[in-house]
Amino acid sequence: MQIVIDSANVESIRSLNEYFPIDGVTTNPSIIVKEKRDFLPLLREIRAVIGNEKDLFVQVIAEKAEDIVKEAHYICNEVTGSILIKVPVTTEGIKAIKLLKEEGIRTLATTVYTPMSALIAAKAGAEYVAPYVNRIDNLTGNGVEVVSNITRIFSEHNLPCKVLAASFKNVQQLQNVFLSGAHGITAPPELIKGMITHPSVEIDVNQFKEEWLNQFGNEGHTLLSTQ
Repeated sequence: MQIVIDSANVESIRSLNEYFPIDGVTTNPSIIVKEKRDFLPLLREIRAVIGNEKDLFVQVIAEKAEDIVKEAHYICNEVTGSILIKVPVTTEGIKAIKLLKEEGIRTLATTVYTPMSALIAAKAGAEYVAPYVNRIDNLTGNGVEVVSNITRIFSEHNLPCKVLAASFKNVQQLQNVFLSGAHGITAPPELIKGMITHPSVEIDVNQFKEEWLNQFGNEGHTLLSTQ
């Protein structure tokens, strides 16, 4: 199960990468634009934060397959480490995924709304597909069910492609996707932090500390202080 940060905010990425078991970072043109910074320096700074081993997903903006391939080459040449190219599931995008697969360039098929588009992308050679859970829900579909159906198809037909679910509005959706069999999720920092957030935790911790201090006093605020 992979947990990937869906953000280009360097400080948020730095904090999460320090404290959480993070597997990588996904970006897209909208996320990049929000940071109001030059494209390549931002990607390089993200890479410096997460290291070369963790996956960094970068999306193309070209529409024609040949231009998508050129952009993929540019990104891979300019940014070090483990790079995956995000390619929208269009006719031209599927062609580009096939071409990039032949060259050994790893891809993630994005803008996935149906199991059939995920299947085609996987057959074309995508290493990951990213179904848009909340966006599917907003179109009166069932995002978690779509994720479940994709993972079932991949499993039954022995397709090596992984499902990295995207587009979430709450932690409950994350949990439902985990239970559906997805191989991972990419979510904004606040939702990843929310995975361990519960009001009872703070209550319990404060109770444990109060009872300890009542016994050992302020000088015994840690276990080592009692030695």
